[in-house]
Amino acid sequence: MTLAERLAQAMARIPVADLLTGDGDILPETAATPTAAAVLVPVTDRAEPGLVLTQRTEHLRNHAGQIAFPGGRADPGDVDLVATALREAEEEIGLSPHAVTVIGLADRYRTVTGFEVTPVLGVIPPDLTLYPSEAEVANLFEVPLAYVLDPAHHRRVSAPWRGQTRHFYEILWNDRRIWGATAAMIVNLSRRLQWAA
Repeated sequence: MTLAERLAQAMARIPVADLLTGDGDILPETAATPTAAAVLVPVTDRAEPGLVLTQRTEHLRNHAGQIAFPGGRADPGDVDLVATALREAEEEIGLSPHAVTVIGLADRYRTVTGFEVTPVLGVIPPDLTLYPSEAEVANLFEVPLAYVLDPAHHRRVSAPWRGQTRHFYEILWNDRRIWGATAAMIVNLSRRLQWAA
C-alpha cells in the first residue's frame, strides 16, 4: 500500500475522540463571518514520513514568528480551497502544485483571529528542494509524522491573551514549539488518522 493510499484510508476513519473546531469562545470582534483560508499539510513520501512546516517571519501582521503549514486566505481567483492551499504553498515555499498528490480535505478549524482554515492533506516526494519566500517564511523544516501525530506529545496548556485565559495545544520537537491553530489541526489529524493504530 502506498503512503497516499494509507492516508486516504485513514482519512475515512471515524475520529477516536472529539475534534477541535476552533480557538474556543470567539471574541466579539471576530464573531462575524470568518475569512476562508486553506493550508497544505505536506507529508513526505518516505519509509518514515515527515511533515513539512514553516516558521513565519517576525514582521507579519498575523501569527508572526509562529510555526505553521504553508497556506493563507482564499483569493477570488482560486477555484476551490485545494487551489488556495496549492497556490499558497507554491508562493511560500516554492512547492510546485504538480509535485503534490492531494489526498483530500481535513477538518476545518476556526481561529480567534477570524479565519476558518481548511487543511488540505497531500503527499510530496521526499527531499525536494524548496525555496522559502523571504517575505513570509523565515525557514522551513520537516518533523517526523509519527512524532507529531502521537497523542503523548500533545500538551494542553494555557496562557493569558487579551485579559482572558486561552487554552491551546502545543507540540515540542527538538527546539521547535508548534502551538495554537497549527497544533490543533495536527491534534485533529491524529484523532482522525489514528496513525499509530
